[in-house]
Amino acid sequence: MSKTFRPWNVDQPVELPRSIFEFVPKGHVAHFIRNVVREQLDLSPILDSYTEMRGYPPFHPAMMTALLLYAYSQGVYSSRKIAQGCETRLDFLAVTAMDRPDHRTIARFRRRHLSALGGFFVQILRLCQEAGLAELGHVSLDGTKIKANASKRKAMSYGRMVKTEAELEAEVAAWLSRAATADDGEDAELGEARGDETPDWMADKARRLAKIKEAKAALEEEARAKAQAKARAAAEREVLKQQRKQRGKPKPDKMEAPAEPEVTPEAPREPKPDDKAQRNFTDPESRIMKGPDGFLQGYNAQAVVDAKAQIIVAHGLTDCSADSGALIDMVDATLANTGRAPDQFSADAGYCSDANLEALEAKGIDAYVATGRQKHGAPAADGGSPTTEGSRIDKMRDKLRKDGFESPYRLRKQTVEPVFGQIKAARGFRQFLLRGKARVAAEWALICTVHNLLKLAGSTAKPA
Repeated sequence: MSKTFRPWNVDQPVELPRSIFEFVPKGHVAHFIRNVVREQLDLSPILDSYTEMRGYPPFHPAMMTALLLYAYSQGVYSSRKIAQGCETRLDFLAVTAMDRPDHRTIARFRRRHLSALGGFFVQILRLCQEAGLAELGHVSLDGTKIKANASKRKAMSYGRMVKTEAELEAEVAAWLSRAATADDGEDAELGEARGDETPDWMADKARRLAKIKEAKAALEEEARAKAQAKARAAAEREVLKQQRKQRGKPKPDKMEAPAEPEVTPEAPREPKPDDKAQRNFTDPESRIMKGPDGFLQGYNAQAVVDAKAQIIVAHGLTDCSADSGALIDMVDATLANTGRAPDQFSADAGYCSDANLEALEAKGIDAYVATGRQKHGAPAADGGSPTTEGSRIDKMRDKLRKDGFESPYRLRKQTVEPVFGQIKAARGFRQFLLRGKARVAAEWALICTVHNLLKLAGSTAKPA
């Protein structure tokens, strides 16, 4: 007696589900994200941009927004992959209600409304706060290096630019000279062609020379701006120094104008970029940075994370490899996004500086910032360079040493670092798709928005 199987009738017509709610099981994240966009988000920043009444009606912006948020939540970022999902995946069709925008439509929508899409971060964060997922009892700040949409091999140092520019200029000039002195016999040989057309290989060299000149000029402009800022800072310090000297002198009976010393002005020198200063031709605003797996061409993405449910309460992005300059901006962003200061704040040694500790103190935040690289099995206070006794860094070291392994600093690693793991490893976001610092910052905001949306979907509390 043979085994009986269920029938497999490939050619038999079937009826589709009567509702998109039957495409995926009840409680699926596709239903959650679609409903949050429909019922909870204020889409007016996108809707108000559609003012033209003529033309064929476009896809509904709410559907396109829900599609992008859901695709990002599933680790699908390419517009072509998203369009493919609308053709082949039931969970995508449950979001779009069987609409199938092509990849060009998806890419244009994302590019046109990128700023508004990133702006939904605060709205989602407020929903997380209402659900009790972000209480700001303890927050942690950290940064992670993410690859830019550019290859580090497409970068060139200033010293190499100077050398290559001279070589290419000589080479292109020689080609042009040979083309200009071509014999009349070539015209007869080539027929209708003039014989002096610029060949493709020559045009490529010329375009490369133009790009090198542009990048070289940008580096020189940056060097001039840095030199001017340094000169202004030196002048301000000198003024403050003179003012302190004047305050320390006894007041004379008769005010006499001080004699001005003769100063021989030096001839201003044109600031020159360092020979090792680099600029990328594909994304000039990205920088070469040291990452966990070596050097990469990328950006430094920042996030402040609440300890209760790993909700991101503030995000930022810089083109600087060092983290310390981002702390004050990230604290201000936390205050702006949540409406209040956190009770406790932790960060690793990359953010430790006297200015940062002073800023945290001025805002009344109980800070725990490592003063040096923490050794395995040792408290966070151990390590770091010697500091002036009584300085803020020295006091922070004493504060961390006093609490030892019970210091709230211990919450940092389990708060912010897992978030980067969830974004980069679990959802596969390891490279930005867009170029330029402003667009990349908005793309990072969208990634952080989706992270919070998934945390909200996974919680037992539902948005009000």
